[in-house]
Amino acid sequence: MISLANSIFFLILTLLCCQTCIINLPSVAAITSLKPGDKLNHSQVLDSEGGKFKLGFFSIPQTNKTYLGIWYAGDRRERKVWIANPNIPILNNSGLLTIDGTLKITSGGKTIVNIAPPLLTGSLVARLQDSGNFVVQDETRNTTLWQSFDYPTNCLLPGMKLGYNLTTKQNWTLTSWLSFSVPASGAFTLSLEVFGNAFQLVIRRRGKVYWTSGAWNNQGFPFLPLFHDSATIYQYNLNLVSDKDGMFLQFDATEGSFPSLALNSDGDILGGYRFTYTLFKDFCYGYESEDGCFSSQLPECRKDGDKFEQKSGDYIHTSSITTEFYDNASISIVDCMQKCWENCSCVGFTTASGNGTGCRIWNGNGDFRVYESGNAMQRYVLVSPKSSKGKTWIWIVISVAIFIALLVSGFICYIIMRRRKLQDEKRKEEAYIRELTAIDSFNTANLKEEDGREVQDLKIFSFGFILEATNNFSSEKMLGEGGFGPVYKGKFPDGREVAVKRLSRTSGQGLVEFKNELILIAKVQHTNLVRVLGCCIHRDERMLIYEYMPNKSLNFFLFDPARKELLDWQKRFAIIEGIAQGLLYLHKYSRMRVIHRDLKASNVLLDENMNPKIADFGLARIFKQNETEAVTGRVVGTYGYMAPEFAMEGTFSIKSDVFSFGVIILEIVSGRRNTSLQQIDRPLNLIGYAWDLWKEGRALELKDPALEDLCDTEQLLRVIHVGLLCVQEGAADRPTMSDVISMLGNGSMSLPIAKQPAFFTGRDEAESYSSTINTKECSVNDCSITAVEAR
Repeated sequence: MISLANSIFFLILTLLCCQTCIINLPSVAAITSLKPGDKLNHSQVLDSEGGKFKLGFFSIPQTNKTYLGIWYAGDRRERKVWIANPNIPILNNSGLLTIDGTLKITSGGKTIVNIAPPLLTGSLVARLQDSGNFVVQDETRNTTLWQSFDYPTNCLLPGMKLGYNLTTKQNWTLTSWLSFSVPASGAFTLSLEVFGNAFQLVIRRRGKVYWTSGAWNNQGFPFLPLFHDSATIYQYNLNLVSDKDGMFLQFDATEGSFPSLALNSDGDILGGYRFTYTLFKDFCYGYESEDGCFSSQLPECRKDGDKFEQKSGDYIHTSSITTEFYDNASISIVDCMQKCWENCSCVGFTTASGNGTGCRIWNGNGDFRVYESGNAMQRYVLVSPKSSKGKTWIWIVISVAIFIALLVSGFICYIIMRRRKLQDEKRKEEAYIRELTAIDSFNTANLKEEDGREVQDLKIFSFGFILEATNNFSSEKMLGEGGFGPVYKGKFPDGREVAVKRLSRTSGQGLVEFKNELILIAKVQHTNLVRVLGCCIHRDERMLIYEYMPNKSLNFFLFDPARKELLDWQKRFAIIEGIAQGLLYLHKYSRMRVIHRDLKASNVLLDENMNPKIADFGLARIFKQNETEAVTGRVVGTYGYMAPEFAMEGTFSIKSDVFSFGVIILEIVSGRRNTSLQQIDRPLNLIGYAWDLWKEGRALELKDPALEDLCDTEQLLRVIHVGLLCVQEGAADRPTMSDVISMLGNGSMSLPIAKQPAFFTGRDEAESYSSTINTKECSVNDCSITAVEAR
């Protein structure tokens, strides 16, 4: 009995194991490619390499017609993103996809559609890529012979192109379905065109412009916020490419399921999954343009405000109503709308079939009654803005009289308020001027205003005068834009050319700079300093008017490979001497001791004779005669030009400017920016490079190749020596500007031995203090640090 029981137990166990093996047999492998001889029938699908897309035959219930299409594998609605035969459906389920010298659909042994042209090669393979692109490739040559992305239907996927190629004559355009259930070519096309002298997306209805997206800008298209609407989860990033071959638009999606851009049968654009962005309400009628609808001439019987509304109900007084039927299967709902819109007797329409094609149009004067019943027919009913009836001329006269009275009283109130506002603005401007002139540095002499009013020794120009001089701040007059605002070129009636710095209205730092420059210019004047001719104060506007420098700045010539050749050694040496004279004046001979704190090549301007003039005193600091140095909690200046004690500790003195001057000397000699050099093993700036050459006795290698041999070698070496003395690490070791001028001008004067300069060789050191500095986004060499402390 025990033996019999054991036998039965093992028999049952064996049967269970067999059943498990049968249940877990591997499924038929998915089809991922088609080769010559392979066939794909109605019950099979072609999977993409990563399983993201599927390709296969499908039928539409409303028509019982079969098509070959592509859809997202995870989309339960299986929305089709591409159809191979939209205009040539198969009438049964006998369709086969084959590849035999070409890619085609057959039925009953006959070719229904040639999807691709004849492909003369012997190693063809068709694959569906994970991008949704259906391609035919030559495996031997590893080349793509045909791809569905070049023949879009109504849907654009990430990576697809919308545009054209002039060389290949390829045109990528979306074409809508005829209706929601008929994939045949519909009334609308979506293309990328040069429209109104700008790149725009254009929807055309039967070839005529229907809707435009607005001109392309950095954020996308104004009338297509689908791509940059932060309120939706579908964030599409556009990329517009234009070259000599043509132009095209692509997009990629950062979030959202099944990203796509589809042109709907009624002209709307669909995006993402279960998401429709309505470009316009129902239809474009031709009288509106604020949502992108293209303005066109209205029929004589239509007026602004007329529109169709979808309602459930029927017309009453049917004796005055007639009905027309259009059973043409190639007519869509928008064609029905156009027929009704252009027919002055038409009062409503709907489609004539269940698949959304054909038309039924109502003509006459019957009133429409809305029914609450769910069985009532849905139709589009013409609605016009209501107008009052009867004799309304009395009310018109009364309304006009009231309007005129309100207009006159409003005008009087406007004049009074305007006068008060101007007086208030004048008081504010005068208060601001009094605030400026009350500063100790302004306590002598008188300024003159343009209209003759005595203020102080500096002209205050009217706002209208500056507007006329700069042609209303025309973009053509803009010379550049710095951290405190744009600079414009202006021309006075007497022919003088000036530069107008328009300080930013929202920048508190700009106002500090404005006051600082006025204070300095009232007292400081020198042939090597840019002269401020006056200022303009108007409402929130603050402007400084400078003498115009036609040759722009030193860095405009020095760091340009072509223009630097205009700077021979004599001119470079003269520029060095001129900068030195200007600094000497600021440090020693002006009525106040001034530390510039932002001396750099871009702040050295050149007049018509290439004479240097130091500019931009917005960050300068005024010292009392008994002061030698100061400490600030916030560092201001420009990377590459700041002295180490200033950058690291906030300590500055006249030796801070000497350090910056030394950097400029080395840049003038070498024709290179201080931050332009880099070693293989470590970053190294121009100061470090010059020091290494000096120590090794190879200082002449620092010379700008553009100078060639046309320079005084002894003088060149002396200038380099002086530059290295100016950039020594210890501020006490650096010479004063008086010493610098003596060293440069006296060739027989012995020079002290230069000590190791201050330069940073590693990123860690630079970042150790940069994190405490508030800067704007800019290049490290040209932009001033704008964290300005109170003076």
